[in-house]
Amino acid sequence: MLLTVVRHAESIENATKHPSFYQDPRPWDSRAAHALSRDLVGLTPRGYRQCLWLRTALVGLVGRDPYVFSSQYRRALETTELALPGKRAVVTALLNEQHYGDATYMTKRELFATWPECEADRQTRKHLWTPPGEGGESLAVGVLARATAFVESLDEGPTAVVAMTHHTAILALRSVLERRPVTELVDEARDRKTPNVGVLVYERRGHRFDRVGTAEPDY
Repeated sequence: MLLTVVRHAESIENATKHPSFYQDPRPWDSRAAHALSRDLVGLTPRGYRQCLWLRTALVGLVGRDPYVFSSQYRRALETTELALPGKRAVVTALLNEQHYGDATYMTKRELFATWPECEADRQTRKHLWTPPGEGGESLAVGVLARATAFVESLDEGPTAVVAMTHHTAILALRSVLERRPVTELVDEARDRKTPNVGVLVYERRGHRFDRVGTAEPDY
């Protein structure tokens, strides 16, 4: 089996994160902020162009008939629809972005002013920080558990699987697939994240996966 992990194309949030989504004070309550992130944030024009590149790249990497999974977030679903036209994806919460709970779209200043007790973990142990409020999950526990469940759910049937997901979920998936600690991957991501429509290809050999390829657009 080839498992191809893909980060969604550039979203409106990626392109305008600081001047629009992270206003201080935040203009939305926590529930509305999460719904905005999950259901309304779509792709930019550049993101659409990235999907055209990804459409061609995936054919070369996994062929024309992969089994496709996607997170529940609009930006991942749109990337799937544009890059894999005609393919019906299995939509799963296991590939969702990290849920930031009541802290969704809060600036650090507002977050630490509201919950000062979380500042030390957020600043120095980001992988263990659990965002406050209902649904908040840490990378090293919540997201990693979902990534583990996703990998364990893959059966021997499909010869090629595409997983359309997000930055934090990719960190957790890499930890599982590459057998590396989350802390090491978080440190690497401080220098460079997986880019939008970045592709990581893994081959399952027995009970383990080995990375066999990568791809990303040159723009």
